[in-house]
Amino acid sequence: MKKCLKFCMLVLPLVCALNFVYGQDDQNIIVIPKQGVTFGMKPIPVSLDGFSGEVADVLRFDLYVQGFSFVAPDAAQYQISGSNSGNVIGSVTDKIARRAALPPRSYTGADLRRQAHAFANDIVFAVTGKKGIGLTQIAFKAQSSDGTGEIYISDFDGYGPTKVTRDNAIVSKPSWVPGRLALYYNSYKLENPDIFYSDLSTGQRSVFARYGGSNFSPAVSPDGSRVAMILSKDGRPDVYVANADGSNLKRLTTGIEDSSPCWSPDGQWICFATKIQSAGIMRRSLATVPAMGGEVQVIHTTGAPNPTEPDWSPDGKWIAFTSQTSEFDICVMPADGSAPPTVLVRGQAPSWSPNSRTLIFNHSVHYVETLSVLDVFTKQVKDIGRIAGSDSEPAWRKDLNF
Repeated sequence: MKKCLKFCMLVLPLVCALNFVYGQDDQNIIVIPKQGVTFGMKPIPVSLDGFSGEVADVLRFDLYVQGFSFVAPDAAQYQISGSNSGNVIGSVTDKIARRAALPPRSYTGADLRRQAHAFANDIVFAVTGKKGIGLTQIAFKAQSSDGTGEIYISDFDGYGPTKVTRDNAIVSKPSWVPGRLALYYNSYKLENPDIFYSDLSTGQRSVFARYGGSNFSPAVSPDGSRVAMILSKDGRPDVYVANADGSNLKRLTTGIEDSSPCWSPDGQWICFATKIQSAGIMRRSLATVPAMGGEVQVIHTTGAPNPTEPDWSPDGKWIAFTSQTSEFDICVMPADGSAPPTVLVRGQAPSWSPNSRTLIFNHSVHYVETLSVLDVFTKQVKDIGRIAGSDSEPAWRKDLNF
């Protein structure tokens, strides 16, 4: 009962955060038409006036990692004005069009930090037409120096971290269940690499896959009904898929060293990393396979060798992945293969935000892994605060507030 109460206390602020009382009707929002999205685009210049302390920090962080830059008032396209005395009140003026991009709004119903996230979300939507990510969550592993670790969840900016496992073992690869406060993840708690299911709202946990050999990399389908994973029960690591309760297990590949499956947003395809023989040499590649079974198709990542850890954007347009040469790089390419990959920053294990604009990933800082948030199209990046030990393998919750 105590464990259940603890997780309920975790959930209640998230529910409250979605029930702000606004001073203005949503119909008053003026949506500015989006420009064409390209890599290396210039950030949107804004100025901030009237906010202080934590609220100002939240607004700056949220907007920076969604393609905004902060400049002097006379250089800004948008003026963000307001106050945070008691509660957050804010508005946005388009200085070029000389009109309100976002009329004045007052936010109540949660603490100042969540009010600031909600205001940032409204700014993003008013200016870009995309939903903001301020009220979303991530899961990740935090590893101590002895190699053991636990799975944590937090706000996307690292605030409010909560330990959701007590395995005291090697853990990895958390994967959110859409529509539920629940995760699948890897753990050596039973002295074998097994896949567990954890209901975070109740604290209950169960073994999902414990076949002979290794059970790795769970990835939940967009509708939550199926789970892709890597199993070596038949001699080598291949892609399998099963129903969410573990039934109807089916092998999809017979490759060499398959790893890191992820789903297309329509649930029809699974992208994964594998090794393919080319000119007599085994090379690591990305590939796709129909989720119901069928022919494997190789994805060419010219200029980004040794790809792994793919993640398909929720809008279906992009695949982010890790490329390994002498360093690890975060790369993005069109999901249809119409253009070669673009190398963005150093790092690994990228995970898309719900709005398909921002990535979270981990990179090494003085030999310790740290989580960072990246605006893909401007390449603006911010580290989040280190939670516990070495933080890595983030997974962005795709459904909250979307």
